[in-house]
Amino acid sequence: MTNKKTLINISKLNKIYHTDGTATNALKDIDITITQGDYVTIQGPSGGGKSTLLSIIGLLDKPTSGDYQISGVSVTKLSESQMAKVRNREIGFIFQDFNLIGDMTVSQNVELPLIYRGIAKATRQAKVIEVLKRVNMSERAKHLPNQLSGGQQQRVAVARALVGNPTLLLADEPTGNLDSVNGDSVMQLLSELNEQGVTICMVTHDSRYAHLSKRTINLFDGQVVDNTDNEQKNGTSNNKVDDREVAELMPNAITSSASSLVKNTSTVGA
Repeated sequence: MTNKKTLINISKLNKIYHTDGTATNALKDIDITITQGDYVTIQGPSGGGKSTLLSIIGLLDKPTSGDYQISGVSVTKLSESQMAKVRNREIGFIFQDFNLIGDMTVSQNVELPLIYRGIAKATRQAKVIEVLKRVNMSERAKHLPNQLSGGQQQRVAVARALVGNPTLLLADEPTGNLDSVNGDSVMQLLSELNEQGVTICMVTHDSRYAHLSKRTINLFDGQVVDNTDNEQKNGTSNNKVDDREVAELMPNAITSSASSLVKNTSTVGA
């Protein structure tokens, strides 16, 4: 069996916030490894450290102590500008609120990360066409975001995250603002992308979707309390949405979606 390349290695990572003289330990001695082709879900109660951890993995925040490596290179001591460059090259983001620019077309929104990289126009356009086809949004290329459904907007957001061929795809509550049908569709897309080799790390409150990943990490009070191999647990590598399971767990989905609608995912300390 071939050993998979380690993409993300987090060791003894801590994050402490200081407010009015009070120290809050948001993350405590976190040890996580994500390998190439992995699909990891991070779960836990509100305030458990999920968004803080995702922000650090996404180079939007720095740990107080510990080490974080991407492809064997430590990124904990990088300057803000260096973090921005690595973030743009190595990481693709999918947010709960889509974060599409309203007066730009689907193609223009997807193209934006490539413009920041200084990639030539012809190359950018070719990549945009390719990735929109990949997420089944080619026919909406000239539409504006307000002309799309929520599920379609999230597909565009996935395309934007993928267009630069990132090392890691980070998804923060990707179904939080979607109904169950569109949520299932987006999760099916993520599963298909992972089967194609895309490495994914996702935060979700929705228990229906955690089992679709290959591994689930549970956080409680800033600590990893469980790290479950879902493939071994389920006895299968099939991470497709099962209609019967969705139907059985629909009440949980409704409750979870309602909670997610009032969650501000941009809050780093969540």
